[in-house]
Amino acid sequence: MRIAIASDHAAVALKTDLRDWLLELGHEVADLGPETADSVDYPDYGYDLAAVVAEGTAQLGVALCGSGIGISIAVNRNPGVRCALVSDPLAASLAREHNDANVIAMGARLIGRDMARACLAAFLNGTFAGGRHQRRVDKLGAPPHSVDRILPHQ
Repeated sequence: MRIAIASDHAAVALKTDLRDWLLELGHEVADLGPETADSVDYPDYGYDLAAVVAEGTAQLGVALCGSGIGISIAVNRNPGVRCALVSDPLAASLAREHNDANVIAMGARLIGRDMARACLAAFLNGTFAGGRHQRRVDKLGAPPHSVDRILPHQ
């Protein structure tokens, strides 16, 4: 499987560990950076990761920053990507099964190496269940452009 991985400066060490682990497992990995712990802006790396996954150059993505929050927000700006911020394997598995997530996000300051690997393994081994979930996933890619549905006219 081709997997893209990106982080900010706070998560370079975890990114490097997960990249190397994925390579050991036999995956092809596109490391989108950064290479050092010099300060960078997580949106830049999140946008790059989202583009690579949305265009199909990578099948799945791994987004990392200090908390996982900022980079997950950046990744989710791309309508072709569904990024799930997770902190345990069950959440990672359900992100694939129910939400057809194609990017996993984690916070390097909040999750240890072993838990991050467990989450990533659950994510990679998960499959989308389809069925009733497909309708909901379809709605994620096409949000309504009007508040008429939620706010009554006065």
